[in-house]
Amino acid sequence: MSKGNALTIAMVGTRGVPAAYGGFETAIEEVGRRLAERGHDVVVYTRGSERREKEYLGMRVVHLPAVPVKQVETLSHTGLSTLHLMLHRRPDATFVFNAANSPFLPLLRLRRARVALHMDGLEWRRSKWGPRGKAYYRWAEQFGVRTADALIADAPGIADYYAHQFGVPTELIRYGAPILDEPPARGVGELDLKPDGYHLVVARFEPENHVREIVQGYRDSDATLPLVVVGSAPYSAEYTQEIQRLADGDDRIRLIGGVYDQELLDALYANALTYVHGHSVGGTNPSLLRAMGAGTAVIAFDVPFNREVLDGDGWFFADADDVAANVAAAEGDPDRTRDLGSRVRDRARGAFRWDDVADAYEDLARRLAAGDSVHSTARRARRRAEEW
Repeated sequence: MSKGNALTIAMVGTRGVPAAYGGFETAIEEVGRRLAERGHDVVVYTRGSERREKEYLGMRVVHLPAVPVKQVETLSHTGLSTLHLMLHRRPDATFVFNAANSPFLPLLRLRRARVALHMDGLEWRRSKWGPRGKAYYRWAEQFGVRTADALIADAPGIADYYAHQFGVPTELIRYGAPILDEPPARGVGELDLKPDGYHLVVARFEPENHVREIVQGYRDSDATLPLVVVGSAPYSAEYTQEIQRLADGDDRIRLIGGVYDQELLDALYANALTYVHGHSVGGTNPSLLRAMGAGTAVIAFDVPFNREVLDGDGWFFADADDVAANVAAAEGDPDRTRDLGSRVRDRARGAFRWDDVADAYEDLARRLAAGDSVHSTARRARRRAEEW
Protein backbone atom coordinates (compact mmCIF):
# COMPACT_ATOMS: atom_id res chain seq x y z
CA MET A 1 0.00 0.00 0.00
CA SER A 2 1.14 3.55 -0.68
CA LYS A 3 2.66 5.54 2.14
CA GLY A 4 0.42 7.70 4.27
CA ASN A 5 -3.14 8.32 3.13
CA ALA A 6 -2.35 8.52 -0.56
CA LEU A 7 -3.30 5.56 -2.77
CA THR A 8 -2.17 4.40 -6.17
CA ILE A 9 -5.36 3.97 -8.21
CA ALA A 10 -5.45 2.50 -11.72
CA MET A 11 -8.31 3.01 -14.20
CA VAL A 12 -8.52 0.47 -17.02
CA GLY A 13 -10.80 -0.56 -19.86
CA THR A 14 -11.82 2.67 -21.63
CA ARG A 15 -10.45 5.06 -24.24
CA GLY A 16 -9.05 7.04 -21.34
CA VAL A 17 -8.30 10.76 -21.18
CA PRO A 18 -8.77 13.43 -22.38
CA ALA A 19 -12.47 12.49 -22.49
CA ALA A 20 -13.65 12.61 -26.08
CA TYR A 21 -16.05 9.71 -26.48
CA GLY A 22 -18.62 8.75 -23.88
CA GLY A 23 -19.78 8.34 -20.31
CA PHE A 24 -16.95 6.13 -19.08
CA GLU A 25 -14.29 8.53 -20.33
CA THR A 26 -16.04 11.55 -18.85
CA ALA A 27 -16.35 9.74 -15.51
CA ILE A 28 -12.65 8.87 -15.49
CA GLU A 29 -11.66 12.46 -16.29
CA GLU A 30 -13.97 14.01 -13.70
CA VAL A 31 -13.25 11.47 -10.96
CA GLY A 32 -9.57 10.99 -11.76
CA ARG A 33 -8.67 14.67 -11.63
CA ARG A 34 -10.48 15.08 -8.32
CA LEU A 35 -8.68 12.10 -6.81
CA ALA A 36 -5.36 13.48 -8.09
CA GLU A 37 -6.15 16.85 -6.49
CA ARG A 38 -6.62 14.99 -3.20
CA GLY A 39 -3.07 13.63 -3.45
CA HIS A 40 -3.69 10.18 -4.92
CA ASP A 41 -1.51 8.72 -7.67
CA VAL A 42 -4.05 8.11 -10.44
CA VAL A 43 -2.97 6.07 -13.47
CA VAL A 44 -5.27 6.07 -16.53
CA TYR A 45 -4.76 3.64 -19.41
CA THR A 46 -5.55 5.35 -22.71
CA ARG A 47 -5.86 4.40 -26.36
CA GLY A 48 -6.32 6.37 -29.55
CA SER A 49 -5.69 9.81 -28.08
CA GLU A 50 -4.19 12.44 -30.36
CA ARG A 51 -2.46 13.88 -27.32
CA ARG A 52 0.54 11.94 -26.10
CA GLU A 53 1.24 13.70 -22.80
CA LYS A 54 2.22 11.46 -19.92
CA GLU A 55 0.20 13.60 -17.50
CA TYR A 56 -3.24 15.15 -17.80
CA LEU A 57 -5.06 17.13 -15.09
CA GLY A 58 -2.78 15.59 -12.47
CA MET A 59 -3.33 12.00 -13.67
CA ARG A 60 -0.56 9.81 -15.05
CA VAL A 61 -1.48 8.63 -18.56
CA VAL A 62 -0.22 5.38 -20.05
CA HIS A 63 -0.74 5.19 -23.83
CA LEU A 64 -1.04 1.68 -25.22
CA PRO A 65 -2.24 0.44 -28.64
CA ALA A 66 -5.33 -1.59 -29.51
CA VAL A 67 -6.45 -3.72 -32.44
CA PRO A 68 -8.72 -1.35 -34.45
CA VAL A 69 -11.54 -3.87 -34.93
CA LYS A 70 -14.89 -3.36 -33.16
CA GLN A 71 -15.11 -6.85 -31.67
CA VAL A 72 -11.63 -6.87 -30.10
CA GLU A 73 -10.54 -3.24 -29.73
CA THR A 74 -11.50 -2.91 -26.08
CA LEU A 75 -10.31 -6.38 -25.11
CA SER A 76 -6.94 -6.00 -26.83
CA HIS A 77 -6.23 -2.70 -25.11
CA THR A 78 -7.36 -3.99 -21.72
CA GLY A 79 -5.15 -7.06 -22.16
CA LEU A 80 -2.09 -4.90 -22.79
CA SER A 81 -3.05 -2.63 -19.89
CA THR A 82 -3.29 -5.66 -17.60
CA LEU A 83 0.17 -6.86 -18.63
CA HIS A 84 1.57 -3.39 -18.01
CA LEU A 85 -0.01 -3.34 -14.55
CA MET A 86 1.44 -6.75 -13.72
CA LEU A 87 4.95 -5.61 -14.65
CA HIS A 88 4.87 -2.37 -12.69
CA ARG A 89 4.09 -1.24 -9.18
CA ARG A 90 0.99 -2.90 -7.82
CA PRO A 91 -1.85 -0.38 -7.40
CA ASP A 92 -3.75 -0.20 -4.15
CA ALA A 93 -7.03 -0.30 -6.07
CA THR A 94 -7.89 -0.92 -9.70
CA PHE A 95 -11.11 0.18 -11.39
CA VAL A 96 -11.91 -1.84 -14.51
CA PHE A 97 -14.72 -0.45 -16.64
CA ASN A 98 -17.04 -2.61 -18.79
CA ALA A 99 -18.10 -6.15 -17.88
CA ALA A 100 -16.65 -7.35 -21.20
CA ASN A 101 -13.19 -6.91 -19.67
CA SER A 102 -13.85 -9.40 -16.86
CA PRO A 103 -11.57 -12.16 -18.31
CA PHE A 104 -8.56 -10.11 -17.24
CA LEU A 105 -9.56 -9.87 -13.59
CA PRO A 106 -7.91 -13.16 -12.55
CA LEU A 107 -4.54 -11.88 -13.81
CA LEU A 108 -4.89 -8.76 -11.70
CA ARG A 109 -5.88 -10.86 -8.71
CA LEU A 110 -2.73 -12.96 -9.23
CA ARG A 111 -0.88 -9.68 -8.78
CA ARG A 112 -2.84 -9.28 -5.53
CA ALA A 113 -4.40 -6.13 -6.92
CA ARG A 114 -7.86 -5.47 -5.53
CA VAL A 115 -10.28 -4.88 -8.41
CA ALA A 116 -13.66 -3.19 -8.75
CA LEU A 117 -15.53 -3.92 -11.99
CA HIS A 118 -17.90 -1.28 -13.36
CA MET A 119 -20.69 -3.34 -14.91
CA ASP A 120 -22.19 -0.60 -17.13
CA GLY A 121 -25.70 -1.21 -18.51
CA LEU A 122 -27.31 -4.35 -19.90
CA GLU A 123 -24.95 -4.52 -22.86
CA TRP A 124 -26.19 -7.92 -24.06
CA ARG A 125 -29.51 -6.29 -24.94
CA ARG A 126 -27.94 -3.95 -27.49
CA SER A 127 -28.85 -4.66 -31.10
CA LYS A 128 -25.35 -3.96 -32.42
CA TRP A 129 -24.18 -7.31 -31.03
CA GLY A 130 -24.99 -10.50 -32.86
CA PRO A 131 -25.81 -13.78 -31.10
CA ARG A 132 -22.16 -14.47 -30.27
CA GLY A 133 -21.62 -10.98 -28.89
CA LYS A 134 -24.74 -11.15 -26.75
CA ALA A 135 -23.75 -14.59 -25.44
CA TYR A 136 -20.27 -13.30 -24.63
CA TYR A 137 -21.61 -10.36 -22.65
CA ARG A 138 -23.93 -12.57 -20.62
CA TRP A 139 -21.02 -14.91 -19.87
CA ALA A 140 -18.74 -11.97 -19.03
CA GLU A 141 -21.29 -10.61 -16.56
CA GLN A 142 -21.29 -13.84 -14.59
CA PHE A 143 -17.52 -14.21 -14.78
CA GLY A 144 -17.10 -10.65 -13.51
CA VAL A 145 -19.46 -11.31 -10.62
CA ARG A 146 -17.39 -14.35 -9.64
CA THR A 147 -13.96 -12.74 -9.90
CA ALA A 148 -14.20 -9.06 -8.87
CA ASP A 149 -13.64 -7.75 -5.37
CA ALA A 150 -16.42 -5.20 -5.86
CA LEU A 151 -19.08 -4.54 -8.49
CA ILE A 152 -20.10 -1.01 -9.46
CA ALA A 153 -23.64 -0.22 -10.66
CA ASP A 154 -24.45 3.24 -12.00
CA ALA A 155 -28.20 3.13 -11.30
CA PRO A 156 -30.55 1.49 -8.80
CA GLY A 157 -32.04 -0.57 -11.63
CA ILE A 158 -28.64 -2.05 -12.44
CA ALA A 159 -28.05 -2.83 -8.76
CA ASP A 160 -31.47 -4.53 -8.67
CA TYR A 161 -30.55 -6.57 -11.74
CA TYR A 162 -27.41 -8.03 -10.15
CA ALA A 163 -29.19 -8.66 -6.86
CA HIS A 164 -31.98 -10.51 -8.68
CA GLN A 165 -29.88 -12.41 -11.21
CA PHE A 166 -26.88 -13.31 -9.04
CA GLY A 167 -27.76 -12.49 -5.45
CA VAL A 168 -24.70 -10.25 -5.07
CA PRO A 169 -24.33 -6.72 -3.64
CA THR A 170 -23.07 -3.83 -5.73
CA GLU A 171 -21.64 -0.38 -5.08
CA LEU A 172 -24.12 2.22 -6.35
CA ILE A 173 -22.00 5.01 -7.85
CA ARG A 174 -23.73 7.38 -10.25
CA TYR A 175 -22.40 9.75 -12.88
CA GLY A 176 -22.27 13.49 -12.37
CA ALA A 177 -24.13 16.10 -14.39
CA PRO A 178 -22.52 19.23 -15.85
CA ILE A 179 -24.61 22.20 -14.71
CA LEU A 180 -25.20 25.01 -17.22
CA ASP A 181 -26.87 27.88 -15.36
CA GLU A 182 -26.31 30.14 -18.36
CA PRO A 183 -26.39 29.05 -22.02
CA PRO A 184 -22.90 28.95 -23.55
CA ALA A 185 -21.75 32.26 -25.01
CA ARG A 186 -21.65 30.58 -28.37
CA GLY A 187 -25.24 30.24 -29.54
CA VAL A 188 -27.05 28.02 -32.02
CA GLY A 189 -27.67 30.75 -34.58
CA GLU A 190 -24.98 29.26 -36.80
CA LEU A 191 -27.33 26.30 -37.27
CA ASP A 192 -30.23 28.67 -37.97
CA LEU A 193 -31.89 27.76 -34.67
CA LYS A 194 -33.44 29.94 -31.98
CA PRO A 195 -33.49 29.55 -28.16
CA ASP A 196 -36.44 27.42 -27.05
CA GLY A 197 -37.12 26.98 -30.74
CA TYR A 198 -36.54 23.26 -31.38
CA HIS A 199 -36.73 19.74 -29.99
CA LEU A 200 -33.43 17.88 -29.64
CA VAL A 201 -32.35 14.25 -29.96
CA VAL A 202 -28.75 13.16 -29.23
CA ALA A 203 -28.19 9.44 -29.77
CA ARG A 204 -26.47 6.77 -31.76
CA PHE A 205 -28.84 5.36 -34.35
CA GLU A 206 -29.54 2.00 -32.71
CA PRO A 207 -32.94 0.37 -32.17
CA GLU A 208 -32.67 0.41 -28.37
CA ASN A 209 -32.32 4.21 -28.54
CA HIS A 210 -35.68 4.48 -30.34
CA VAL A 211 -34.59 7.20 -32.77
CA ARG A 212 -36.90 5.75 -35.44
CA GLU A 213 -39.94 5.94 -33.14
CA ILE A 214 -39.04 9.49 -32.16
CA VAL A 215 -38.73 10.64 -35.77
CA GLN A 216 -41.91 8.79 -36.75
CA GLY A 217 -43.88 10.28 -33.87
CA TYR A 218 -42.61 13.77 -34.57
CA ARG A 219 -43.44 13.42 -38.27
CA ASP A 220 -46.99 12.40 -37.36
CA SER A 221 -47.37 15.38 -35.01
CA ASP A 222 -48.55 18.92 -35.66
CA ALA A 223 -45.39 20.35 -34.08
CA THR A 224 -44.31 23.74 -35.36
CA LEU A 225 -40.80 23.73 -33.90
CA PRO A 226 -38.18 21.67 -35.77
CA LEU A 227 -36.73 18.37 -34.57
CA VAL A 228 -32.92 18.44 -34.52
CA VAL A 229 -31.35 14.98 -34.50
CA VAL A 230 -27.67 14.73 -33.52
CA GLY A 231 -26.05 11.35 -34.09
CA SER A 232 -25.17 8.64 -36.53
CA ALA A 233 -25.08 4.86 -36.82
CA PRO A 234 -21.61 3.35 -36.64
CA TYR A 235 -22.95 -0.20 -37.01
CA SER A 236 -26.38 -0.10 -38.65
CA ALA A 237 -26.72 1.30 -42.17
CA GLU A 238 -30.19 -0.21 -42.59
CA TYR A 239 -31.53 1.45 -39.47
CA THR A 240 -30.06 4.79 -40.57
CA GLN A 241 -31.78 4.44 -43.95
CA GLU A 242 -35.13 3.91 -42.20
CA ILE A 243 -34.65 7.11 -40.21
CA GLN A 244 -33.58 9.01 -43.31
CA ARG A 245 -36.65 7.77 -45.18
CA LEU A 246 -38.92 9.02 -42.39
CA ALA A 247 -37.20 12.42 -42.41
CA ASP A 248 -37.35 12.85 -46.19
CA GLY A 249 -40.06 15.20 -47.30
CA ASP A 250 -40.54 16.81 -43.87
CA ASP A 251 -38.50 19.99 -43.70
CA ARG A 252 -39.17 20.24 -39.94
CA ILE A 253 -36.81 17.29 -39.33
CA ARG A 254 -33.10 18.08 -39.43
CA LEU A 255 -30.60 15.22 -39.29
CA ILE A 256 -27.30 17.00 -38.65
CA GLY A 257 -25.03 14.00 -37.95
CA GLY A 258 -22.50 13.82 -35.15
CA VAL A 259 -21.47 16.96 -33.27
CA TYR A 260 -18.04 16.65 -31.66
CA ASP A 261 -17.61 20.31 -30.73
CA GLN A 262 -18.48 20.21 -27.02
CA GLU A 263 -19.26 23.92 -26.80
CA LEU A 264 -21.74 23.67 -29.67
CA LEU A 265 -23.25 20.51 -28.19
CA ASP A 266 -23.71 22.26 -24.83
CA ALA A 267 -25.41 25.14 -26.66
CA LEU A 268 -27.75 22.71 -28.41
CA TYR A 269 -28.78 21.15 -25.08
CA ALA A 270 -29.20 24.47 -23.31
CA ASN A 271 -31.28 26.17 -26.01
CA ALA A 272 -33.68 23.32 -26.86
CA LEU A 273 -37.31 23.47 -25.77
CA THR A 274 -37.18 19.73 -25.04
CA TYR A 275 -34.66 16.92 -25.14
CA VAL A 276 -36.18 13.67 -26.44
CA HIS A 277 -34.38 10.72 -24.86
CA GLY A 278 -35.00 7.26 -26.30
CA HIS A 279 -32.29 5.23 -24.53
CA SER A 280 -33.66 2.08 -22.93
CA VAL A 281 -30.91 -0.39 -21.91
CA GLY A 282 -28.39 1.68 -19.96
CA GLY A 283 -28.45 2.82 -16.38
CA THR A 284 -27.81 6.48 -15.58
CA ASN A 285 -27.29 7.93 -19.06
CA PRO A 286 -24.78 10.81 -19.44
CA SER A 287 -26.76 12.40 -22.31
CA LEU A 288 -29.84 12.59 -20.12
CA LEU A 289 -27.80 14.12 -17.29
CA ARG A 290 -26.36 16.70 -19.69
CA ALA A 291 -29.84 17.78 -20.76
CA MET A 292 -31.00 17.95 -17.13
CA GLY A 293 -27.96 20.01 -16.15
CA ALA A 294 -28.74 22.40 -18.99
CA GLY A 295 -32.24 22.95 -17.61
CA THR A 296 -34.02 21.41 -20.59
CA ALA A 297 -37.34 19.62 -20.19
CA VAL A 298 -37.21 15.93 -21.11
CA ILE A 299 -39.42 13.57 -23.09
CA ALA A 300 -38.01 10.13 -22.18
CA PHE A 301 -38.60 6.54 -23.16
CA ASP A 302 -40.61 4.92 -20.40
CA VAL A 303 -38.26 2.57 -18.56
CA PRO A 304 -37.46 2.51 -14.81
CA PHE A 305 -33.91 3.86 -15.38
CA ASN A 306 -35.20 7.07 -16.98
CA ARG A 307 -38.06 7.57 -14.52
CA GLU A 308 -35.69 7.20 -11.58
CA VAL A 309 -33.08 9.63 -12.94
CA LEU A 310 -35.75 12.24 -13.69
CA ASP A 311 -37.60 11.51 -10.45
CA GLY A 312 -40.75 11.46 -12.57
CA ASP A 313 -40.38 15.07 -13.76
CA GLY A 314 -40.89 14.75 -17.49
CA TRP A 315 -43.03 13.30 -20.24
CA PHE A 316 -42.66 9.61 -21.03
CA PHE A 317 -43.33 7.63 -24.20
CA ALA A 318 -43.64 4.00 -25.23
CA ASP A 319 -44.29 4.44 -28.95
CA ALA A 320 -44.51 6.97 -31.77
CA ASP A 321 -48.03 8.05 -30.83
CA ASP A 322 -46.81 9.02 -27.37
CA VAL A 323 -43.99 11.06 -28.90
CA ALA A 324 -46.47 13.00 -31.01
CA ALA A 325 -48.68 13.72 -27.99
CA ASN A 326 -45.76 14.75 -25.77
CA VAL A 327 -44.25 17.11 -28.34
CA ALA A 328 -47.65 18.76 -28.72
CA ALA A 329 -48.01 19.05 -24.94
CA ALA A 330 -44.58 20.67 -24.60
CA GLU A 331 -45.28 23.23 -27.33
CA GLY A 332 -48.81 23.88 -26.08
CA ASP A 333 -47.77 24.80 -22.52
CA PRO A 334 -44.35 26.50 -22.65
CA ASP A 335 -44.62 27.69 -19.03
CA ARG A 336 -44.94 24.11 -17.76
CA THR A 337 -42.16 23.04 -20.10
CA ARG A 338 -39.80 25.66 -18.68
CA ASP A 339 -40.83 24.68 -15.14
CA LEU A 340 -39.97 21.04 -15.83
CA GLY A 341 -36.60 22.16 -17.17
CA SER A 342 -35.89 24.06 -13.94
CA ARG A 343 -36.94 21.12 -11.83
CA VAL A 344 -34.71 18.61 -13.58
CA ARG A 345 -31.75 20.99 -13.33
CA ASP A 346 -32.36 21.23 -9.58
CA ARG A 347 -32.51 17.42 -9.50
CA ALA A 348 -29.20 17.21 -11.38
CA ARG A 349 -27.56 19.79 -9.12
CA GLY A 350 -28.52 17.93 -5.96
CA ALA A 351 -28.39 14.25 -6.90
CA PHE A 352 -25.67 14.02 -9.55
CA ARG A 353 -22.63 15.90 -8.26
CA TRP A 354 -19.18 14.90 -9.50
CA ASP A 355 -17.70 15.70 -6.08
CA ASP A 356 -20.04 13.11 -4.54
CA VAL A 357 -19.11 10.61 -7.25
CA ALA A 358 -15.41 11.15 -6.52
CA ASP A 359 -16.08 10.70 -2.80
CA ALA A 360 -17.69 7.32 -3.52
CA TYR A 361 -14.78 6.14 -5.68
CA GLU A 362 -12.27 7.29 -3.07
CA ASP A 363 -14.15 5.49 -0.30
CA LEU A 364 -14.31 2.30 -2.34
CA ALA A 365 -10.61 2.55 -3.23
CA ARG A 366 -9.71 2.84 0.47
CA ARG A 367 -11.86 -0.15 1.37
CA LEU A 368 -10.32 -2.23 -1.41
CA ALA A 369 -6.83 -1.25 -0.31
CA ALA A 370 -7.74 -2.32 3.23
CA GLY A 371 -8.75 -5.77 1.99
CA ASP A 372 -12.53 -5.54 1.57
CA SER A 373 -13.88 -7.96 -1.04
CA VAL A 374 -17.11 -9.74 -1.99
CA HIS A 375 -15.13 -12.46 -3.77
CA SER A 376 -15.45 -15.06 -1.04
CA THR A 377 -19.25 -14.98 -1.25
CA ALA A 378 -19.74 -14.13 -4.94
CA ARG A 379 -17.27 -16.58 -6.50
CA ARG A 380 -19.91 -19.31 -6.77
CA ALA A 381 -22.73 -17.07 -7.94
CA ARG A 382 -24.89 -18.37 -10.78
CA ARG A 383 -27.38 -16.59 -12.97
CA ARG A 384 -31.00 -17.25 -12.13
CA ALA A 385 -32.93 -19.02 -14.86
CA GLU A 386 -35.81 -16.54 -14.91
CA GLU A 387 -35.26 -13.31 -16.82
CA TRP A 388 -35.15 -9.97 -15.08
